Amino acid sequence: MAENDLDRGPVSRGGIAPRPLFAVGAVLLGAFLANFDSRLTSVGLPDLRGAFSLGFDEGAWLSTAGIGSQIFVAPAVAWLATVFGMRRVLGIPSLVYALISLVIPFVHDYLTLIALSIVHGMLLGTFVPATLMIILRNLPIKWWLPAISIYSIRVGFALDTSTSLVGFYVDHLGWQWLYWQGVVIAPLMGLMIYLGTPSEPVNRDLLRHADWGGMLLLGTSVSMIYAGLDQGNRLDWLESGTVMALLLAGAALFIAFLINEMLVRQPWAHVNVLFSRNVGLSLVVILLYTLTSLSNSSLVPNFLSVVGLMRPEQSGVLLLTFGALPMVVLVPFSIVLLRHFDARAVVVLGFSAFAAANLWGTQLTHDWARGDFVGIVILQSIGQALTLLPIIILALSNSDPTRATSFAAYIQIMRLGGAEIGVALMGTWLRVREQIHSNYLGLHIQSGSLDVTRLLKQLGDYFASHGVGAALARALGTLSARVQREANVLAYIDGFWLCFWLAMAALFFVALITRAPPGPFTPAPFGFAKNVLRKCGVTVSQ
Repeated sequence: MAENDLDRGPVSRGGIAPRPLFAVGAVLLGAFLANFDSRLTSVGLPDLRGAFSLGFDEGAWLSTAGIGSQIFVAPAVAWLATVFGMRRVLGIPSLVYALISLVIPFVHDYLTLIALSIVHGMLLGTFVPATLMIILRNLPIKWWLPAISIYSIRVGFALDTSTSLVGFYVDHLGWQWLYWQGVVIAPLMGLMIYLGTPSEPVNRDLLRHADWGGMLLLGTSVSMIYAGLDQGNRLDWLESGTVMALLLAGAALFIAFLINEMLVRQPWAHVNVLFSRNVGLSLVVILLYTLTSLSNSSLVPNFLSVVGLMRPEQSGVLLLTFGALPMVVLVPFSIVLLRHFDARAVVVLGFSAFAAANLWGTQLTHDWARGDFVGIVILQSIGQALTLLPIIILALSNSDPTRATSFAAYIQIMRLGGAEIGVALMGTWLRVREQIHSNYLGLHIQSGSLDVTRLLKQLGDYFASHGVGAALARALGTLSARVQREANVLAYIDGFWLCFWLAMAALFFVALITRAPPGPFTPAPFGFAKNVLRKCGVTVSQ
């Protein structure tokens, strides 16, 4: 199909919101629900397995079903919102979501639980993409920057608060509230959608020429690839026929989607929207941001759990106090920076903070306790506040916001797909590095060095007071546990090194992004910078 105006996707501008504050509130609530639920299946999964009497494998597929169904529907939500309007896409689904959230804790049949989790995930998958479209379709341009800041910061804020919230629910209110909070929040979000967005007619022309095949191909392909990645670490990747079938079939369907978008008369997500150099680089940087921020979402809380033996509510205090709360100040600061400075400079500051935090994390030892991570978590909070928002601004500045339907589909792929690629990558990286370090440490023990002999004698003498017969076995067990502990510590150090080099790679790609054309996000320099630009003959916006 030749490139024409249709390749750019349908016009995504809608009516201006009559009450912008309610629309922004809907963005905030929808983003919180989506990101909290993603943490529910990681931080809260052990409690859910116990509550539903699930085995380890059953719990793993419960997590895959919930998030995979989100990925299935998320890319198409922007198109659905353009055709049907925000009230129809989010209003009734929010009520159905609340009903299913109410019912799930009472389910005891596994197949019913999986089915409800899939529906639950599909409804949840509409929230974040639709809230992005609220910003671009229904808010005045002057509201875009603060609203997009809420959209972008939701990830870091939810990661840092959800750990504490999961622990609070389980310990004080009951595990059922992991689902029941949606019974309260989802209808409230639906009400704000009704009050904050205009009533829009169905776009029957777009509906008549709907590319349903392309939507099904993209949603199915990325959800299958996600399922393969999510189960790969558990089922040992290439050794599992299930994992290989999911990955290969997902890749084949994705290729079929690309062919479909080139042949269909009115493609809904044509790859032409990615041909801009700056847009493509921005999406790469979004992916690297997702991978780099694993030090915040994965390394710190998992180290405190695996090596520090802390419960989620214990480690969550650290993330809430020094990760989430500083964002209340950092997000307005980020908005001010973007109003007056090039977004590329702000991105550099954000990734530099991530790089510094990860470099600090390479000094890790088994003696580190919760308080030793305060500096790292603060730097990660700065990175969260100064990275994703300017990246999205960069991408939107180099694209046509009025035709965001196609572009939003690829943002969702990067947002959800990148996160799951990162989780799978880090899980495999930590597992493999722990095995390698265990093997190297074990070689020193097998050699019977003087230090090992001395340590075994000390441990044997200590346990002899509790029974001479079992002293040697207990000494060997203690030594084995210490070897595993140190192997885990070394693996987490390698994890911080990996995130550090990912941050450096992101800085390299940011350096390749050129200045965006003038538009609604063009910064307005002030003070000394404004005078210098004027003397150089550069027009400065007011």
